Amino acid sequence: MKNIALLGSTGSIGTQTLDVVRASQDKFNIEVLAAGSSIGAIRKQITEFSPSTVIMSDVRAAKMLDEEFPTITVLSGPDALKESVVACDIVVNAIVGFAGLPVTIAALSEGKTLALANKESLIAGGPVVQKARKSMKSSIIPVDSEHSALYQCLHGYRSDYDRPSQSIKRLIVTASGGPFRGFTTDKLNNVTLEEALEHPTWDMGPKITVDSSTLMNKGLEVIEAHELFGIEYEKIDVVVHPQSIVHSMVEFVDSSIIAQLSMPDMRLPITYALNYPERSEAEWGSINWDEITKLEFEQPDFKNFSCLKLAYQAGEEGETAPAWLNAANEVAVAAFLNGQIKWADIPHLIAQALDNYDSRKAEEEHDIYEADKQARLITNQLIAGI
Repeated sequence: MKNIALLGSTGSIGTQTLDVVRASQDKFNIEVLAAGSSIGAIRKQITEFSPSTVIMSDVRAAKMLDEEFPTITVLSGPDALKESVVACDIVVNAIVGFAGLPVTIAALSEGKTLALANKESLIAGGPVVQKARKSMKSSIIPVDSEHSALYQCLHGYRSDYDRPSQSIKRLIVTASGGPFRGFTTDKLNNVTLEEALEHPTWDMGPKITVDSSTLMNKGLEVIEAHELFGIEYEKIDVVVHPQSIVHSMVEFVDSSIIAQLSMPDMRLPITYALNYPERSEAEWGSINWDEITKLEFEQPDFKNFSCLKLAYQAGEEGETAPAWLNAANEVAVAAFLNGQIKWADIPHLIAQALDNYDSRKAEEEHDIYEADKQARLITNQLIAGI
């Protein structure tokens, strides 16, 4: 039986991970649960899964749970998150945003299998994450549907995922196009928060849903694909696929293309990550071909969705530029969710923040945090000026 640390247990990926565990209780044991402040949700999870340790970022929530569950160790703070990975076989990092970086580095440094749903930590901390990954020869099994698809397509064609294969022509990352696919510039200038939170195919948290609407989510996934598979940016393409059935593809030098298909259901890539290298019998994402009439593909609109282009630029710049991009985006999206700016302001703010990028190196973990801090400061200053 595999012991799991599920960090971000009350979010979308976290709750779906628990669905997978429920379906295979003979295989998995939830050793650690971690959440923010959702005390009602975590209370139900504790009752059902009986973890040995619970970690809350909210100190008051941790104190309440500690009094309510005296037989369970209840902790709070980032150090507790990092220490939680030691007693587990698999660490599911489903924390939202840059806050997931310490967990990613800790899991890899301890030689654990990391089921990674927190793309921001790999994107922002790429160089230092790679150091930890290589030093312990740790495994990252991606949970994002697109990167799980690429991982599956590459399985059997590459024995070492850290080194590019000469047989790969390009990686093709698919995108739904978000709720505003086909919108004109004028329509995009007037979109509302409610419209931005209505994703056509996926049920995600507000931050990731907004990222999907700007195509920044896809841009971040391009950077993540580069970091995961070591493929150059010029060999990573994005194709819009509204049905979200083809989750990504790999084209080889002989022009053969291998794709991974399923109905949109995050429990499928979660199941794959938890059971790797084996496959487990499950019905998540099963396709009824009687209901599929067509699969459509089109090129992304780089002009009206410039976040995608900004992500390519930051990725190719390297070092701490992706961390800078990610921080600026997190601040801009938070401002949009809080009603401080319009949706159309998001890419402009990120572009302005990148204009102020200071080209610092990414030699140590500290460098990533400093770049993140500086980018947030600058982006907040830009917001104050709107």
